[in-house]
Amino acid sequence: MNDSSGASAAHPAPVVLDVWCELQCPDCRDALADLRALRARYGDRVELRLRHFPLEKHKHAFAAAQAAEEAAEQGSAWPYVEAVLGRVEELDRKDGEAFLVEVARELGLDAEEFDTALIDGRHILIVDADQAEGKAIGVTGTPTYVIGGERLDGGKSQEGLRERIEEIADRLLAEQA
Repeated sequence: MNDSSGASAAHPAPVVLDVWCELQCPDCRDALADLRALRARYGDRVELRLRHFPLEKHKHAFAAAQAAEEAAEQGSAWPYVEAVLGRVEELDRKDGEAFLVEVARELGLDAEEFDTALIDGRHILIVDADQAEGKAIGVTGTPTYVIGGERLDGGKSQEGLRERIEEIADRLLAEQA
């Protein structure tokens, strides 16, 4: 007899880690190593969700958030985020939008579509909604992580954060087992 009810137990829903991020933020760049380590450790058991929190002090952050949404639309959110954050100084120095399109082209994404998306503002509502939600839950800087209802502020210090995220993720995963 084939019991399909066991299928859902074998594949519990992933634990969600919301990563409130800003693509012109050196602290977010520094957090990439932790995010890669978490991805390596948990694979698809933990879903890293990019959430946007562009800060006013960074003039290209809002455009970069929109560009990241276009990258997500094209199936490459995290590779794009990592590529932009890895060159955060260039985003500071260069024409922001041209740089964002250039990174898309280097990753083999549809650069013309990026250009159009930045002009027509098709992703602005997503960025605005993320920012509003972030403010509502007390996000003040980036990176900030939310997992299992707990907010962890990485903008002040990255120290010990990955370990704390792992503790919470392990607990949540154990509760599902």
